[in-house]
Amino acid sequence: MRFVKMCSILITGANRGIGLGLVKNLLANQQPQVEYVFATCRDKGKAKELMELTANSKLHVYEADLIDNGSFFNLASQVSTIVKDKGLNVLINNAGISSKFTRIGLVKSDDLLNHFKINTIGPIMLTQAFVPLLKTASKTSENSVGMSKAVILNISSIMSSITLNDQGGFYPYRTSKIALNAATKSLSIDLKSDGVLAVNLHPGWVKTSMGGSNAPLTVDQSVAGICKFLSEVNESHNGGLYDYQGKKLPW
Repeated sequence: MRFVKMCSILITGANRGIGLGLVKNLLANQQPQVEYVFATCRDKGKAKELMELTANSKLHVYEADLIDNGSFFNLASQVSTIVKDKGLNVLINNAGISSKFTRIGLVKSDDLLNHFKINTIGPIMLTQAFVPLLKTASKTSENSVGMSKAVILNISSIMSSITLNDQGGFYPYRTSKIALNAATKSLSIDLKSDGVLAVNLHPGWVKTSMGGSNAPLTVDQSVAGICKFLSEVNESHNGGLYDYQGKKLPW
């Protein structure tokens, strides 16, 4: 897989599942073009597998809780001290939560609110903190578009598609991811003139603690697709919802 020279990538929720898989993939590919991989988790002490990867000098791990919006600018400042005037090329808002299947009679307001805090508000506010670094990367890149310039990749879900919803339920997860899609669309418009793309991505139904053991995809399969998509992302994807194989999904 070919990544663009001097690329820097930040991944949230990297202590397990898809986030951890992305970190492993980027480091294992031994691509010198990927200069820095920044990974966040809520507690380094509980992220043993992630911390073991820090033997690779490309990886920098930080603690970040998506509910603690006030810490995001400090996180951006720490990343800035490393990337300096190169900026950040890719921000992957991967961290998220999903409650179990719920019908309308079982929905709780606290559960709805918690999902919106983590799945919607957190990514929006984190992106706000990193916009200056993304703009810097876009301005300093000699490339025209894509991850070689600047990309915000918000991990969404096929369950955010209103058109494809034929099961109902999952109110907290569906609504929070639909809201994230809407935010991504606005980002794609607001940052277009700065050369920063914003895209929603469904990673597939994956065997993780969230996806469960019945999921058809392994983490490695999903991650391989995500990385391929990233390497090919361009202006035609801006603001849209796609799956890990690059297929456009309906709203």
